[in-house]
Amino acid sequence: MEQLTDRITIDETICNGKPTIRGKRITVQTILEFLSAGDSAEDILKQYPSLELSDIKACLVFAAEMMNRGFSFKTVA
Repeated sequence: MEQLTDRITIDETICNGKPTIRGKRITVQTILEFLSAGDSAEDILKQYPSLELSDIKACLVFAAEMMNRGFSFKTVA
């Protein structure tokens, strides 16, 4: 298991290796999708009582860090 922050982990045996929160079966992507749909952190914490506000903040930090990486796009013919 790779620890990316103090709360975000990647384990190839959990959720097909997607980044999850503290090894739970809750992906960073799921939390980001809730936030982008307009749900508040409070709404998410009601849906997932095992999470903490720091977990949601860690998802945002993780996403921001991923944007610091280089990306390139290939044109598909």
